[in-house]
Amino acid sequence: MTLQSMNQRRAGSKAPKYHVLSVLVENKSGVLARVAGMFARRGYNIYSLAVAPTDDDRFSRITVVVDVETAPLEQIVKQLNKLINVIKISELDPRDSIERELMVITVKATYETRGQVIDLASVFEANIIDVGHHEITLSLDEHPERLDDLAELLRSFGIVDLQRTGRVALPKLQPSESPVLRSAG
Repeated sequence: MTLQSMNQRRAGSKAPKYHVLSVLVENKSGVLARVAGMFARRGYNIYSLAVAPTDDDRFSRITVVVDVETAPLEQIVKQLNKLINVIKISELDPRDSIERELMVITVKATYETRGQVIDLASVFEANIIDVGHHEITLSLDEHPERLDDLAELLRSFGIVDLQRTGRVALPKLQPSESPVLRSAG
């Protein structure tokens, strides 16, 4: 099930259909296993999971996406806060955050269809990262729904392989009243 299909199940509703949690944790071995284990023990399905160190190597940020119907937010936060290595938990409202995901996709591209695949890549601003005699590999870093759209359009050419990283997100910046950058002229 994709997030797009999760959203379509509740068409007409403006409320988010999933929770995006940003969890700041100590960058120590076993922390990810403890966090993932907490979700497994509670029976919460993780839709997407991404983890990487922050600019401070003592900490990592885990971005986890779960369906609102299967995972009550208050209970998740309560259980995560019990884990000793968890520093901070933030829910990122999709309307107030910037979300990105990376997709790498290999598509059949015969001599006759290669131009169409390249045109679609261009429309979506995807990068062509590998070209073979009968296939093309593209990468796109974009909002997850845009990745869904591109994959759906490429499906008719024949998807050979597809890999997605999982969603990462940060809160949107608040507009500043005084500009920080000045023109160099």
